[in-house]
Amino acid sequence: MSHDLDTYRRQSFGAALEPVAPVGLLIVDFVNGFADPDVFGGGNIAPAIERTVPLLAAARSRGWPVAHTRIVFADDDADGNIFTAKVPGLLALKEHAHDSAIVPELTPWAGELVVRKTGPSAFFGTPLAAWLTQHGVRTLAIAGAVTSGCVRASVVDAMQYGFRPFVLSDCVGDRAIAPHDANLFDMAQKYAAVLARDDALEILDRAK
Repeated sequence: MSHDLDTYRRQSFGAALEPVAPVGLLIVDFVNGFADPDVFGGGNIAPAIERTVPLLAAARSRGWPVAHTRIVFADDDADGNIFTAKVPGLLALKEHAHDSAIVPELTPWAGELVVRKTGPSAFFGTPLAAWLTQHGVRTLAIAGAVTSGCVRASVVDAMQYGFRPFVLSDCVGDRAIAPHDANLFDMAQKYAAVLARDDALEILDRAK
């Protein structure tokens, strides 16, 4: 890994990313199905959810705009796509399905956006970017599941829309640790700041 880091640094990857106020919070797909190892969960997703509970409380106390995402498909599967061709079980995530519901400990409050999506990114084909812009967000703290999939896709799109992504490394989880670690490394080199929750909050509180 040290040799890899030398290569990345020599090629100017991994520069520091400073936050710019206002800050918002995006929680990606922390739903019952991803909390359950027998459905779509496992790995370190459960502890990531636990770490996100106080994060959400901190965001609310600071008045940050908060958005949550769910994967939701039509009852008749009319919006099935290539994502569901690769992962057919995702079609079970319907509007009123238990596995598609946000975990109770992270239940959205009134005024928080709940994004329904049918692809990995929280932004693709959704109103999220416009909503964040309407609320003045410049820097986006990101938690959720899974690190190598929907979190990564959302981070890349956040960056492309001009939001500064801050990935909270202990508030994101994956069903397997190797892709979790690899994607945190890669996002830190190319797309985002990657910091543990408490360190990130300290830095985000200094955003100007």
